[in-house]
Amino acid sequence: MKKIIIFLLTLSCFSCSENVSEMLSVTVKNSLDIDRAFETIEVDIADIDLNGQSLEVINAKTDEVLISQIVDKTILFQPEMSANSEATFKINLVEKKAIDSSLIRCYSRFVPERTDDYAWENNRVAFRTFGPVAQKMVEDGVKGGTLTSGMDAWLKRVEYPIINKWYARGVIEKGAYHKDIGEGLDNFHVGVSRGVGGIAIKTDSTYAVSKNFTAWKTITTGPIRTSFILDYADWDANGKTVSERKHISLDYGQNLTRFNVELNGTNTVSVGLTSHKKDGEVTTNKPEGWMSYWEPFDDSELGQGVVVANPKQIVAFNNYLTEKKDESNLYVQSNVSGVFEYYAGFGWKKSGQFETKADWNNYLSRFAKCIASPLEVNVVIPSR
Repeated sequence: MKKIIIFLLTLSCFSCSENVSEMLSVTVKNSLDIDRAFETIEVDIADIDLNGQSLEVINAKTDEVLISQIVDKTILFQPEMSANSEATFKINLVEKKAIDSSLIRCYSRFVPERTDDYAWENNRVAFRTFGPVAQKMVEDGVKGGTLTSGMDAWLKRVEYPIINKWYARGVIEKGAYHKDIGEGLDNFHVGVSRGVGGIAIKTDSTYAVSKNFTAWKTITTGPIRTSFILDYADWDANGKTVSERKHISLDYGQNLTRFNVELNGTNTVSVGLTSHKKDGEVTTNKPEGWMSYWEPFDDSELGQGVVVANPKQIVAFNNYLTEKKDESNLYVQSNVSGVFEYYAGFGWKKSGQFETKADWNNYLSRFAKCIASPLEVNVVIPSR
C-alpha cells in the first residue's frame, strides 16, 4: 500500500546504548478510525553506511523488535496501528545476523522444472503465471503447454510456504498439486482468461490480450515482501502496438498482489477476473475503486477482487459474458498514463479466511480505504 514519507532534520540529541547506534526515528500516524495491520512502511536508508552491519526496527515505547526487511536502499516493516493513533519506531544500526530461513514467508521464483512458470506466495495466498516455453509448446502442438498472460491462483490453506513443496510433489507425480492433502490445491482453471488480475485492451466490444511473459527478474524475497519483474513481447490491440512490463509484489498478511504495469501504445486498460462457470455474484464500487466476483467453487466458495489504486482513473465496469471458452471475465476499465497501479487477489472460503461474500467485500472496501488514506510517516535524523 502507499505510504507518505516526510524527512525532517532535528537538532535534538538521542541517547543510545554503547552497542547500538540509532540512525533514524520514525513516527507513524494512523488517521483512520480503524485498527490497521499488515501495511508495509518503506523508509529510505540510502544515506546510511551499513559497512557490513545491518538495521533493526524497535518500537520506542515497548522496546519490541519488529520483523523487518532491507530491499536495496529501503527498509520495510509492518507496525500494528490502533485507530487514530501514533507510534514511534527507532531504526538502529546493529551487528549483522544470519538470515532465519523460517522467516522467508513472502517468496517467488522461476520454475524451470514445471516448463517455465513464475510462482509467488505469502502466508495467505499463492499465484503463478506462464513463460515462453509453455507458449511455444502450444504453438507447436506439443502437449502440456499453456498459452495465457492470465494470473493463476493456487488455493493454499496453510500459513507456511507451499510453492517448492507442491512443485516437488508434481515432479514425482504428475498433477499431484491438483489434489488437496490438507494444504490446499490448484483447482483454479485460468486457460486464456484473465485469471486473477490479468490485463486486456478493449476496442469497441472486443478485448485483446498479450501472450506469455518473455523474461523475468526476481528482486527480493523475505519476511515482508517478495517482488519481481515480468516482460512481455509487444502485442497488437486492434492495430495498436502495445508494450508491457509488470512489476509485481506481494506483502505479508495481504490477499492482494500489487501490480505496477508499464504500458505504452494505449491510454486505457482493463483488468479482469475470470468468471469460470458464470454463476458468481458481481459487486462493484467505483467511488472506492474496487470490484468483486464471489462464486461457488467445487465444495467451497471463492472470492476474487481488484482494487484500483486511483479510483478517479476508472472508466467503467463490464461483466463480459461469452460462449467462447474461458473468455468470460469481469472487467474494470481505467485510463492510463505511464505506470498503472492496481491490486488483485482472492479469498478462498475453505482457507478459513473469509466465510461469506460480505466478508470478502468488506475486506476489499477496507483495503481500498487504507490505500486512499495511507499511514503517515515522518522520518527524523538525529544530530550527531
